[in-house]
Amino acid sequence: MQKDRKLILIGDSAFAEVAHEYFTHDSPYEVVAFAVERAFLTRTELFGKPVVPLEELPERYAPADHSFYAALVYTQLNRLRARLYRAAKEMGYRPASYVSPRAFVWRNVELGEHCFVFENNVIQPFVKIGANVVLWSGNHIGHHSAIADHCFISSHVVVSGFCTVGAHCFFGVNATLGNNVTVGADCLLGAGATVVKDVPADTLVRGTLSDLSKPISARRFSKVPEAA
Repeated sequence: MQKDRKLILIGDSAFAEVAHEYFTHDSPYEVVAFAVERAFLTRTELFGKPVVPLEELPERYAPADHSFYAALVYTQLNRLRARLYRAAKEMGYRPASYVSPRAFVWRNVELGEHCFVFENNVIQPFVKIGANVVLWSGNHIGHHSAIADHCFISSHVVVSGFCTVGAHCFFGVNATLGNNVTVGADCLLGAGATVVKDVPADTLVRGTLSDLSKPISARRFSKVPEAA
């Protein structure tokens, strides 16, 4: 595959290593560097590419000539990834996306910028997915459903038809939404959670959702700063 676009990966953790593999071997992007915030810089090289302070990026790599992907997971309900995504855009870099050719994405799906869609995802007709969303491998996103910005859907999640998922949500492996369910912003659905009725914003769901008389704050559980 011809490499005609230069890419900087923000982050140097496991997701950054995975993103490097996919972008390098399955995309038109050439990864030229990794970047982390100066306070968290612990090495100077990864996979033979320099790891540089994020604060120095514009001095080293011209924004007009490079794209970026912020390869971070769901820390603080995706707020770390969202913050660095916005920071790189403000520097003038273009957000990149990766959509696996082994994912099924119907022709009229609306997919926002800076998304990462792994293999074996099924995204059905009339689905809308916002910006800065990660769909790890093997999920089903049902017809007419919508997933807002800054979400992380892990593996083998089922989102049935006509569902709405608010911003900054995390769904653990094998979580399931029934038809016509709305999940508010800042929700965390644990592994194997089964949800068949609406979930208020800032709710932690474990197991089967049956009683929200004493909801647990997902923001507090995920250590989201009060001002974020």
